[in-house]
Amino acid sequence: MDYLKIGQASELEGKDRKLYRALEILPGFLSWTTLLTLLILSYYQPVWVAYFIIAFDVYWLLLVVFLGIHLIVSYRRLKRNQRLDWQAKCNSLNKVPEQCKAGECLSIRGYKWQDIIHLMIFPVINESYEVIRASVKAVSDSPYPRENIIMVISVEERGGSQAWEDAKKIKQEFKDIFHTFFITRHPDGIIGELKGKGANQAWAAKEIKRALIDPSGIDPLKILVSVFDIDTVIAPQYFHCLTYNFLTVPNPYRSSYQPVPVYHNNIWQAPFFARVAAASNTFWQMMQQIRQEKLATYSSHSMTWKALSDIGFWSKTMVSEDSRIFWHCFCYYRGDYRVVPLNYPVSMDVCMDETTWETAKNLYKQQRRWGWGAENLPYLIFMFFKNRSVYPKSRFISRILVQLYGFHSWATNALIIAVIGWMPMLLGGDRFNATVLSANLPVVTRTLMMAAMSGLILSAILSTLLLPKKPKKYGLTKYIAMFLQWLILPFTIIIFGSVPGLEAQSRLMFGGKWRLGFFVTPKKR
Repeated sequence: MDYLKIGQASELEGKDRKLYRALEILPGFLSWTTLLTLLILSYYQPVWVAYFIIAFDVYWLLLVVFLGIHLIVSYRRLKRNQRLDWQAKCNSLNKVPEQCKAGECLSIRGYKWQDIIHLMIFPVINESYEVIRASVKAVSDSPYPRENIIMVISVEERGGSQAWEDAKKIKQEFKDIFHTFFITRHPDGIIGELKGKGANQAWAAKEIKRALIDPSGIDPLKILVSVFDIDTVIAPQYFHCLTYNFLTVPNPYRSSYQPVPVYHNNIWQAPFFARVAAASNTFWQMMQQIRQEKLATYSSHSMTWKALSDIGFWSKTMVSEDSRIFWHCFCYYRGDYRVVPLNYPVSMDVCMDETTWETAKNLYKQQRRWGWGAENLPYLIFMFFKNRSVYPKSRFISRILVQLYGFHSWATNALIIAVIGWMPMLLGGDRFNATVLSANLPVVTRTLMMAAMSGLILSAILSTLLLPKKPKKYGLTKYIAMFLQWLILPFTIIIFGSVPGLEAQSRLMFGGKWRLGFFVTPKKR
């Protein structure tokens, strides 16, 4: 386990460094090889590519239907869980739940939900007072016993003095509500740290351990840690939902707990293209909640203090710290770790800035940072290679293939449909354009893609049903615009999907000065 916190090839030496560097090249190499091979074959073997495009379009249609079914199921679960009285379900734990009868659940051992302590960590750099206060107030308004909630605002020193002053002002307002209200300041310029959220979170957790948990005698097995982006506003019964799941799932200490990120805080004010990108991400996360074998932690999520302590908290050198923490636990526990889907929402901000152009630039950078999650693939393969004698092969290989497929399809699928699909006709010359297949290719493609538009219509309907209450200043035309905005989806999945995903993989492939740092998405409302 000496390799558990490896972040990049430059941290290794010798053969290990060469192996890890080759694995960093792999995602971008596969994506570019796919696209360039299809482009070259469109000139030399256009018939082959035409048949491939037709087969790929059929696959895409089937995938849309498959994912559409998952999305509907997930939507129904989300709405059901929003209606449930989770506090009543927690109160009912004196009776052994059905799912506990076949597993080792904490409620069987006599744990009471009133004993569970929730440690909230909100990393802050330069977000506004209004954004920070809204997230803290949502926690204070929760019906969960607030004397069981430890609130932590972890401010970056490099963010300047205003965030620190805002945090102190908020602490003054809410300090008597929670068990404890901490403000920590993460020093700037610590050698060996990436300027990112992971280092800030790790600093805050260690400060809380030193100042409160160790000296107070709080049972660490009863602490659940929720690390949320500062714009995250919890739904009222989030803590009860989380606590109930923690007490009733088998092996709760080998689990992280993932809510559904719904980008509603500023949904009515954000530009249309940013709304579509945000809603698309929500739908993807909803579908992943159904496919638990593919689920990893994302953005705001919760986990046990025990798991965090076991692995030594977050890595200080990662951009994608929210997903890497899952892979750290997955490797540390030799594959015996999973994400429990809560099917319960938390509200976050749509990417928005002062102007439409600034919003578009920031949205692209945000999507590119998410695409940088491809850095987890070389880590996972490397860890499996170094520990293959003790890791369960089928479980690790399955996870590796899922990650490989996910990042490859992210970077290539939309470009294959929108760009490569036309190349046989443009590059194939007379020898292809004189064939019957040349005349039929656009017809078949258009027919299949029109059928696949059912997924777009479903997305438009569900996004409209999920919308929060409309502000009074907006009329009926705003609702219509919210529905019609989905017509631009084919463009957004290229501009704010494949292209930033491919750039992220390319930067990982080139390494060195091309590596990405942590981009903090501006929060505007």
